[in-house]
Amino acid sequence: MPKKFYITTTTPYVNGEPHIGFAKEIIFADVIARYHRQMGEEVRFNTGTDEHGQKIYEKALEMGKAPQAYVDELAPRFEALKGPLNLSFTDFSRTSSDRHKKAAQELWRRCDANGYIYKAKQKIKYCVGCELEKTDSELEHGRCPIHLDRDLETREEENYFFKFSAFQDKLIALYNNAEHFVVPDFRLEEIKKFVSEGLRDFSISRLKSKMSWGVPVPGDDEHVMFVWFDALVIYISPLGWPDQADFGGWWPGMQVCGKDNLRQQTAIWQAMLMAAGLPNSTQVAVLGFITSGGTKMSKSLGNVIDPIAMVAKYGTDALRYFLMREITSFEDGDFTEAVMQARYTGDLANNLGNLVSRVAKLKSLSGETTKQVVSPLVLKKIEDTKNEYRKALNDFKFHEALARLWELYTFANVYINEKAPWKTEDAQAVASIAHLLQESTILLEPFLPDTASKIRNGTVGPLFPKLN
Repeated sequence: MPKKFYITTTTPYVNGEPHIGFAKEIIFADVIARYHRQMGEEVRFNTGTDEHGQKIYEKALEMGKAPQAYVDELAPRFEALKGPLNLSFTDFSRTSSDRHKKAAQELWRRCDANGYIYKAKQKIKYCVGCELEKTDSELEHGRCPIHLDRDLETREEENYFFKFSAFQDKLIALYNNAEHFVVPDFRLEEIKKFVSEGLRDFSISRLKSKMSWGVPVPGDDEHVMFVWFDALVIYISPLGWPDQADFGGWWPGMQVCGKDNLRQQTAIWQAMLMAAGLPNSTQVAVLGFITSGGTKMSKSLGNVIDPIAMVAKYGTDALRYFLMREITSFEDGDFTEAVMQARYTGDLANNLGNLVSRVAKLKSLSGETTKQVVSPLVLKKIEDTKNEYRKALNDFKFHEALARLWELYTFANVYINEKAPWKTEDAQAVASIAHLLQESTILLEPFLPDTASKIRNGTVGPLFPKLN
């Protein structure tokens, strides 16, 4: 029976259009999922939408719609990313679904039964943009640094609280004992520092009379769950839990998130799992942000990048290549069309596209050749590339994995020029370069699946046509 591998992304709020940052996150997860399938594993890949909370509630009221009708209208836009971005996710989960609500309520019950939920009154500063409480040390000039355009709200009411403070030592032990639990290392050190400085209990419910859009708190009709306590359960709710105590054999699994989700994914969610007596995630990969022309993306600045528009202009695999090659996995990276055009023309059209076209012409001239005559030099180059590629990919350094692969394509083009088999009728050269392309296409597939399929099938015509 094949080994099971489960991976999940974060779930974006549905009150905005899908943006390039989430496109990077979900393509990153898709590359990992496809790579594990190549290794013969059975893969389950989950993504979805976060549909509760005050932001959604306020927007629905502003639009004159019921919250459920509002999210039902918007969620399909995120599910529809599957086609344009060529994603292989197997589950699209929604926090407003009955399946999810059932799992969220059961997790609440278990945390409560284990003594980690209590009721209390507290006055807090709250950022609606983040849907999180903010301490004074987190603020810049009295505002949330992520949502400087929004005033903080001061809230004082009796709510249920999660005993987060009880998990400081347990979380530190998790970080120390689980190898590469958080990647990259500097994010692991960041969360260890945050947890080691002491944890505060936080509110996990809201009065239904003030904000009714949420999962009902079990046994208390006056409260709904705080959006984060509800939303984080979406990583396990698709797996049949709690009806299947063993999650169908899929959990624990790997999570992918942006750096703004570091605390939620690597501390809050892990503490919730501990409180419920459930296994922790296997690993959390924390990605950097994408800027536009060196500036944070903002609707008011008009510099927000629409991934669907980029696909329409350059093609799916061109966008996938750019985001995985140009934007490093864990550091912040910049998106400009000028650089994307340069990558498209130089790397895709002139290097890979040209190589595929040349190999097709050479094979048509020389007929089929056999692997037995492949040059030892080419075989060594392929093997060295595979080793370097796999190491980089296993370390989630996708830009380095692609750099090694494109070095192989450059080598192949130079090799053809030097051997000039159209003049010399060198059958070994043709066989060697055809074998190189065949082997390298396996490495290409997790990143550019459609292009890999076209190469294998001998598609006629340029893989990457000239830009208009």
